[in-house]
Amino acid sequence: MAATSHALLSLRFLTTVDLVSLGVGSCVGTGMYVVAGLVAKAMAGPGVILSFIIAAVASILSGVCYAEFGVRVPKTTGSAYTYSYVTVGEFVAFFIGWNLILEYLIGTAAGASALSNMFDSLANHSISNYMITHLGKGEDTYPDLLALFIALLVTVIIALGVRNTVGFNNVLNMVNLVVWVFIIIAGLFFVSVNNWEGGRFMPYGWSGVMQGAATCFYAFIGFDIIATTGEEAKNPNTSIPYAITASLVTCLTAYVSVSVILTLMVPYNLIDGSAPLMEMFAVHGFLWGKYTVAVGSIAGLTVSLLGSLFPMPRVIYAMARDGLLFRFLSHVTALTHTPTVACVVSGSLAAVLALLVSLRDLIEMMSIGTLLAYTLVSVCVLLLRYQPDDQTDTLLGGHYYTLRLRLGMPDASARPTPATGRIVTRCTLLLFFVSFLLWSTIIFGVEQGTGVGAVFSGLMATMMAGSLAKLLIMIIQQPESTRSLPYMAPCVPFVPAAAILVNSYLMLKLSPLTWARFTIWCLIGELKHS
Repeated sequence: MAATSHALLSLRFLTTVDLVSLGVGSCVGTGMYVVAGLVAKAMAGPGVILSFIIAAVASILSGVCYAEFGVRVPKTTGSAYTYSYVTVGEFVAFFIGWNLILEYLIGTAAGASALSNMFDSLANHSISNYMITHLGKGEDTYPDLLALFIALLVTVIIALGVRNTVGFNNVLNMVNLVVWVFIIIAGLFFVSVNNWEGGRFMPYGWSGVMQGAATCFYAFIGFDIIATTGEEAKNPNTSIPYAITASLVTCLTAYVSVSVILTLMVPYNLIDGSAPLMEMFAVHGFLWGKYTVAVGSIAGLTVSLLGSLFPMPRVIYAMARDGLLFRFLSHVTALTHTPTVACVVSGSLAAVLALLVSLRDLIEMMSIGTLLAYTLVSVCVLLLRYQPDDQTDTLLGGHYYTLRLRLGMPDASARPTPATGRIVTRCTLLLFFVSFLLWSTIIFGVEQGTGVGAVFSGLMATMMAGSLAKLLIMIIQQPESTRSLPYMAPCVPFVPAAAILVNSYLMLKLSPLTWARFTIWCLIGELKHS
């Protein structure tokens, strides 16, 4: 049964254009129609442009690591779960896969809730008023039946098969592209450079720009959907790295251009927080433009919703196939060539979340699992680059290689040996933990501390930064693997190390509520795994 399911899922339909469309669609809807206005109004002002650029750099650091792993393990599904399974073993892989499932669940529910809010806004809030009147209202929210229906509808679309899903996705992306061009051209007739003058470009300073960058990073989360399609891409070795890079560059272009128009059309403090691009035309009395943007908003948010739901059943399928989840979740339907059972189960759970939990609460629960997955992939790039070639030839052969070897001295050979590989393993793990200690000291000791405590924290942070530099030097001194790949992340170990540093900082900027949710979900997963 497992072999049959694997063969069915392995039928290859997706071209490079399809992969770029999936990557762009999964990111650009929420980023363009929600995040741009939110960050500009509350955090960075017109400096949101710089926030998006900084966030894009951080995303590209993780993206190139994802691209290399897509080439190393092209005939797989499951994204960071599979990458971690073949690199650091089953336990960590389950931990990552389990949290990816939660992130996709929350992303799907949040997308359905955002679409529900969009339709409600277009209907002058008559939908929400009707449900509050007839169904009642809780402390913070009401039962959102429309969000439930939207989530179930998209689940059916995904379950119908990859070809149908990608076709629908491409159509919506074309609509979004047309509306994007419309926003830029029509917006030029209403811009005013006065909105950027007199200190208005960065009203909250660099602190606001950096805070905005942490939020804008969420607008780029989703490119990893490309890495989950290794078994469905026609030519994954070349398609996956190109599609990841192209989708990130396209998203950055969209975000920057829209942010420029938005902040030049409307003073940052007057931007509407819920529907900024729609209302910026309404402010100037251009109602036809408002409703045109509404069409694009619906298309963009729908594609983002598809981007959250599309990879979730594939991660579940991969974990179930490996015996880490219930086996029935690995069933693939012969007619649609998709893991239908996993799709229906995950989509139904997301629909229940969309019904009962408010959009604000869903957004607060996002991102920590995804950031951890990005960090682990960067760690894996460092580990694999410095391992002996004969230890990286077998895919999913139990354990890709063992980390339980004695620590030894490096060999003088130009090729990596088990001894040099162990040195890199030790240095990489220390790099991971010291990064978290460094940012914890800076955030909670230097930034929030006072007096002697802040000075002491600054000295400790300086020592930790020196330790990170020493660890990188030790890694550089070891010989790299001679294995040649169609695509390899550049500037190793600096790019993966930078990704680890940036992602750990963003994780520590998340709220205590997010960390509490993360801990509870991990405990539930550990009970299932054990």
